[in-house]
Amino acid sequence: MSGLLLALPVALPLLAAGTILALPGPRWLRRVVAVGAHVAVAAVGAVLLARTLGGDVVSLSVGAWPGGVSIVLAADALSALLVLVTGGLVAVCLPFAAATGDDRHRMFLPLVLTLTTGVYGAYLTADLFNLFVFIEVMLAPSYALVILGGGRERVAAGRIYLTVSLLASTAFLVGVGLVYGLTGTVNLGALAGAAAQSPAVAVAAGVVLVAMAVKAGVVPLHTWLPRVYPHTTPAVTALFSGLLTKVGVYVILRVYAVVYAGDATYRWLLVGLAAATMLVGAVGSLGERTFRAILVFGMVSHIGYMIVGPALFTDLALAAAVFYFVHHVLVKAGLLMCAGAVELTYGTGELHRLGGLVSRAPLLALVFMVGGMSLSGLPPLSGFVAKLTVIRAAVVDQQWLLAVVAALAGLFTVAAMVKIWNNVFWGHDGVGGWDDLGAPVVAAARVRPALLAPAVVLVACSVVFGLGAYPLLTAAQAAAAGLVEPAAYISAVMSP
Repeated sequence: MSGLLLALPVALPLLAAGTILALPGPRWLRRVVAVGAHVAVAAVGAVLLARTLGGDVVSLSVGAWPGGVSIVLAADALSALLVLVTGGLVAVCLPFAAATGDDRHRMFLPLVLTLTTGVYGAYLTADLFNLFVFIEVMLAPSYALVILGGGRERVAAGRIYLTVSLLASTAFLVGVGLVYGLTGTVNLGALAGAAAQSPAVAVAAGVVLVAMAVKAGVVPLHTWLPRVYPHTTPAVTALFSGLLTKVGVYVILRVYAVVYAGDATYRWLLVGLAAATMLVGAVGSLGERTFRAILVFGMVSHIGYMIVGPALFTDLALAAAVFYFVHHVLVKAGLLMCAGAVELTYGTGELHRLGGLVSRAPLLALVFMVGGMSLSGLPPLSGFVAKLTVIRAAVVDQQWLLAVVAALAGLFTVAAMVKIWNNVFWGHDGVGGWDDLGAPVVAAARVRPALLAPAVVLVACSVVFGLGAYPLLTAAQAAAAGLVEPAAYISAVMSP
């Protein structure tokens, strides 16, 4: 029965997408179907997490083919946790999309549902080729979502996104082909330790990891990210922040743990990439001039903290990476919703046109302040636990430079949050957009509760996971244990 649950995260969003396309009913009913599908997936993730916390792995062979050949879905604590968090995130983001008006386009909800089908499939598949298929299922609707609403900037961003994604996908497929040509299989269980034993397989699997580094936004392959995400609609940016780059991080974690068996040979490279990503992303965000652009460029830095996990490949480092993963998915989406609420209410996200919102939108200011403190790693919020655990992992492993860089990047993140606070919420009353004659318009509007409520929910999660970190830390430690010792995962994949 547990095995059959693995099919639901893939099947439910697809069924919901088909239902919405065929449903002649009112918009509210389509919204209920879409949100309900993701709430159901989150519930499935919770059941799977409870089942796998003790180290068990749930697997399902699709099509009844023999082990090593069949299409296998598998969930350990890591996959189950990510399915749970993703389902919850999307269930919160969709009401925000309703408040922004994004989902008035009839194809919006089906596109999001199809995209999330690919995300859930990527988290659950145990086969490199099917991983490629699910990632393409994820990416295909994202192309349309990037240019949703039209406009020159969005179309330009769409061209960049499409070009980079196609190149990365091509590299990914080439890597899968090379792995298959060398080993005769793409099953992760059959590939266990192959890269550690064969330099040729290590190079082939390395092509896969490079493709995923592009999709994750790892420095120096990150430059597309700040040129695309700030130009999408606010709801799409919030969704993408918790879905697309995170799939790239997950694949890096899984492939390095299983195929490379955490081979320390490449530690120097991964440590360098993690440090560069943390620092470049944090410093780069300070140069941006809009609310959303600062947050988007800062995403790059936080990817670096997650890469510390495979770089050090210790139980503590991997647990820190998983905890940071969950923290960032929730908090960054909440902050991007704050940025979207400002843009939609006051007509602009440009810092020099804003100011004084602490008096006009005090609840929005409070939500941003709490979320910004968490993102900066200040106590007693989830970001503090996440960053402290990453730094502690580096110190325990005597990676002193990495620990210093992680702390320094955190200080730059604080500076970025202060920059937003001083320009958007503090100081004099700024102006909103511009009227039809090009004259500035003083923004006296109030932020609608429907725009703010989803951000409140997500930022509240940071408070909960900061003050009561133990349950999430326990889940993160279980996920880390499954990566360090993947024998149960390999066995379940080979004999589902």
